[in-house]
Amino acid sequence: MDRGAVGSGVRYEPTRESLRSHPVPGWYEDAKLGIFIHWSVSSVPAFAPRGGIEAIFAGEAEQGESPYSEWYWNSLKLPGSAVQRHHREVYGERSYASFADDYRRGLEQWEPASWAEHFAGCGARYVVLVSKHHDGFCLWPSRVSHPNLRWKGWHAGRDLVGELAAEVRARGLRYGVYYSGGLDWSFDDRPLRGLVDVVAGMPGGPYPAYAAAQVRELVERVAPDLLWNDISWPDVKEELWKLIADYYNAVPEGVINDRWLTRGWWVPVARFRPITRLLEALVARQLRKQGGLGAPPPPSVYDYRTPEYTSFAEIQDRKWECVRGIDKSFGYNRNSRPEDFLGREDLIHSFVDIVSKNGNLLLNVGPRGEDAQIPEIQLERLRWLGGFLGAQGEAIYATRPWHRAEGTTREGLPLRFTRRGEQLYAILLGTPESPQITLVDVPVAEPAGVRQLGVDARPRVRREGGGDLRLEIQGGWPDQPAHAFALGPVA
Repeated sequence: MDRGAVGSGVRYEPTRESLRSHPVPGWYEDAKLGIFIHWSVSSVPAFAPRGGIEAIFAGEAEQGESPYSEWYWNSLKLPGSAVQRHHREVYGERSYASFADDYRRGLEQWEPASWAEHFAGCGARYVVLVSKHHDGFCLWPSRVSHPNLRWKGWHAGRDLVGELAAEVRARGLRYGVYYSGGLDWSFDDRPLRGLVDVVAGMPGGPYPAYAAAQVRELVERVAPDLLWNDISWPDVKEELWKLIADYYNAVPEGVINDRWLTRGWWVPVARFRPITRLLEALVARQLRKQGGLGAPPPPSVYDYRTPEYTSFAEIQDRKWECVRGIDKSFGYNRNSRPEDFLGREDLIHSFVDIVSKNGNLLLNVGPRGEDAQIPEIQLERLRWLGGFLGAQGEAIYATRPWHRAEGTTREGLPLRFTRRGEQLYAILLGTPESPQITLVDVPVAEPAGVRQLGVDARPRVRREGGGDLRLEIQGGWPDQPAHAFALGPVA
């Protein structure tokens, strides 16, 4: 399949110089909102401790305390972990692998068309499905043979990747696949306690060839618009560059993320226990240096950065994507409480902030494993996004950063700015008590042309001083946590 190749006219070579010339396509720059889906065998037991991921990323807590339910199998292997205690109380000696049967039975209730409708309705422009997470369970009938006979049937039994691709694309959305290149516990199931163990846990032997063959198979089957690798890549950079060049040539408007750091000397060194503590300290220091972004150092070739559960404080020259769950886990966590989920204001405000700084939001949903349904508390958040974007998406989609992202009204409410060409937008984070606000230092050329998005009545506008605008809203503020204004060209 050669989706999007017509008219590209570029042939990429497996070299750093050639691959770095690949531009971030306009569709990805314009999209702003994507939906991530973590949905695997771990979605059946669906349990993790409540809490944030920050301590794990800082090297201050062990993986056994991870709030990510998709790490259930690993946490189960760690003596004394909350998951191990929960599992023994609820499931006794039942194996992790046995949950695959529950997952497959749940697929009888799966409606990919309904999922796609929810994703299109919330205003997302792309969807990324986890095709294989760290447990190695495949969501498509891979032709690539697993070298360990024990795991020959370790897959969903039907083509979930392809079925969802068809429904998503039928609604005009782009489609991508996530693949866990750095970890696969069906090849190496050593318990991972800390960050250095994650490095040491990258499988060798037949795994690099297996992973490359599976990614190539996914590209052939669905020509993903996004190729989203996780943790790292298990082979040397020359082999990775061949894989990426072939992907770009097959899908010229495709994009890759930044989690492709290749296998090197640090893997065997990380397995040498006497220096583990020193390495843990070095890794934690590197993460703090990155501002706690929750992503590995960038490789030599990538299209965009992927900070996890956090975002950049300033406008970034290079495209980036904040990746996070609706609660504190990616996979479904039945231990989550209502207060663990993003509130309406936090969701909309963080989304606007991300866009103003040249980012996209890849917001995860975690369906249940036993019945293939997305919980209502997650669907509610998607509807919040759909309501906001339906009324005010003009200030979000296809925009670029202005020369500054942030501002404050004279009355003290925060603002974020975006632009489309010469058109400047100001987005007010919060709802004032008064119908009057003053935008500070926005010297637009034609104040009379200012529009409030999502309402019929234009505000009354007057210029104050050199570049301030006094706006008086007509008819009251809409029931939204943010309010966007099209200000017109800047003078």
